Amino acid sequence: MSYLLNSDDIIQTIQMIDQQHLDVRTITMGISLLDCADPDLHTCSRKIYEKICRKAEHLVRTGEDIEREYGIPIVNKRISVSPIALVAGACRTESLVPIAKALDAAAKEVGVNFIGGFSALVQKGSTIGDELLIRSIPEALAETDRVCSSVNVGSTRAGINMDAVRQMGCIIKEAAERTADRDALACTKLVVFCNAVEDNPFMAGAFHGVGEPECVINVGVSGPGAVCHALQSCKGAPFDVVAETVKKTAFKVTRMGELVAREASRRLNLPFGIVDLSLAPTPAVGDSVARILEAMGLEVCGTHGTTAALALLNDAVKKGGIMASSHVGGLSGAFIPVSEDEGMIAAARSESLSMDKLEAMTCVCSVGLDMIAVPGDTPAETLSAILADEAAIGMINNKTTACRLIPAPGKKVGDTVPIGGLFGEAPVMAVHSGSAKEFIDRGGRIPAPINSLKN
Repeated sequence: MSYLLNSDDIIQTIQMIDQQHLDVRTITMGISLLDCADPDLHTCSRKIYEKICRKAEHLVRTGEDIEREYGIPIVNKRISVSPIALVAGACRTESLVPIAKALDAAAKEVGVNFIGGFSALVQKGSTIGDELLIRSIPEALAETDRVCSSVNVGSTRAGINMDAVRQMGCIIKEAAERTADRDALACTKLVVFCNAVEDNPFMAGAFHGVGEPECVINVGVSGPGAVCHALQSCKGAPFDVVAETVKKTAFKVTRMGELVAREASRRLNLPFGIVDLSLAPTPAVGDSVARILEAMGLEVCGTHGTTAALALLNDAVKKGGIMASSHVGGLSGAFIPVSEDEGMIAAARSESLSMDKLEAMTCVCSVGLDMIAVPGDTPAETLSAILADEAAIGMINNKTTACRLIPAPGKKVGDTVPIGGLFGEAPVMAVHSGSAKEFIDRGGRIPAPINSLKN
């Protein structure tokens, strides 16, 4: 199979890597831990640690070898595991923090940047294992460095579990308070989903779904800088030309991702799962989704027209990627994490980009309200209401939506939460002052929409 079509494509891809921040954002190894279940917590933890170390022993070195030999930057090597609520449901314990620490120790031993899967799927209700895991999240994320957590509270098929939504508002607040000395760092590693996918290679929401193989290689590519650069050649052109330009660029980016994925799969003797072709920005200048939208003619990201521009971008990225790979999956589209995108940070600081506009944009992007800092005194029920709104968008539109909210203790609107690395820094954004407490306190389930009845 030919991954890059001709010499011009090769030269253009080299230029993207050299000058436009193009990279493979992550090689993620998915590992099933279902066979590690044990009633004894310490035995379960030991099995989990040993299996991860055994399966992922060569992951980092393989990624580094491919990076060196092909000249393709591979920013992160990561692991996703089966939702721990399933694996540890039989454990006789009051806390799953020891398992989180086992995951963290295994991640450090094999050298990966993050490990995802301290997760629960509660879209229709919670099991004993789910409740145990959710209660353990704040301490687990505060006591570990590389563990990421996610909870799926809704789906198009099941509706929205509002009891879980109410609980997760409190969990986010507690996670923030436990890491108040680190500007609520734990919250950067916690995602609340609707319609979570099983093969997502991106953190913090990655977990290894029950429909996945025993072990698999998934790759997440990036490339906002390459797309933004390509759009410089079609200033003033009709949107048909803009869409075609994005498609062609996404095609090249995805080809590179597939090459890396198949090579890693071959060297590790594991199945190739998917390429996630999401445009994942960084805080670096020139690597921003917001700047792509502005390159289409918007004065600033957040002004009227932003949602339409993002809809075009997301759709064109998917169309270009699907033509380039037979196995596109994960989230695949355009991410809009505020703290991780230089253009989004600038727009939020100037108040051109508000929470309300971000919510509208999540109707057409890949995920949702991502890496958004809010005042530290934001009530738990307000956080829950934000989660409910985002879950409703995902449920009704049959798409994945998510929230990664950071209620930074002691911070107010206009302050900045410095996180560092790929997480960047988050301007604290205003939330609505009206109370949603009575709404959230109702609990129960919001029923699935009529469009869920497809059988």
